[in-house]
Amino acid sequence: MTDEKKPHDGGGPERHRSPEPPSDDERRDDLTWAQVRRPAAITLVALVALVLPALVGMWSAQPRHPGADSVDAGFARDMSAHHAQAVDMSMTVRSRSTAADIQTLSYDIATTQENQRGQMMAWLQEWELPLAVSGERMAWMARTAHQHAGLPKGQMLLADGRMPGMASGEQLSKLRESRGKQAEILYLRLMIVHHRAGVEMAEAAQAAASDSQTVRLARTMVEGQKSEINLMTSMLAKRGAKPWSDAEAGQK
Repeated sequence: MTDEKKPHDGGGPERHRSPEPPSDDERRDDLTWAQVRRPAAITLVALVALVLPALVGMWSAQPRHPGADSVDAGFARDMSAHHAQAVDMSMTVRSRSTAADIQTLSYDIATTQENQRGQMMAWLQEWELPLAVSGERMAWMARTAHQHAGLPKGQMLLADGRMPGMASGEQLSKLRESRGKQAEILYLRLMIVHHRAGVEMAEAAQAAASDSQTVRLARTMVEGQKSEINLMTSMLAKRGAKPWSDAEAGQK
């Protein structure tokens, strides 16, 4: 007798079916909190590594300006006022004398010092500091190791409150009233005294200022005004006169 074979459903040999892959929901259900947190932590570390150097660079690139009580700010304010008088005296003598050497010198001093005043006022605006002096003049120089010649140690102003080198109101009036050779000699004497004190101020700033542009301008002032002192001394000699001492100039 022949055994009858029953056909399998599907008409072919029976095959094992592979299990269905887990769905996304099932995979998410199987993740532990540590597994979820690990990629986020790695991403955060990478982000910090990228951003932190940029933030540090931005911070270090920010300009660091001198403060309101700094040597730089005090020098800029006081030297601007000092320069203003030099410009005024130079413009005055130009209308009181026709001598070529006086015309040339006074023009050079007026234009140079007015330009330097503009630079210093621009610094104060850039540093977002007041242009006007709020305390006592020359207080910044008192904090340096420098001293004005002829004044007691620690004294930065003349007895009447003027900054050293500044002409008095009486001297300025006399300059305006003078003409010719008399005006020339008075101007040269006043300006030499003015420059001497200006050099002392600039030397203090050159040594103690923190901003490089302050140091550079102060150095320029020292060199330029020392040279002009020598020139003015020779100009006085041609007119049979000598520079004043501090006492003669009323610088006490």
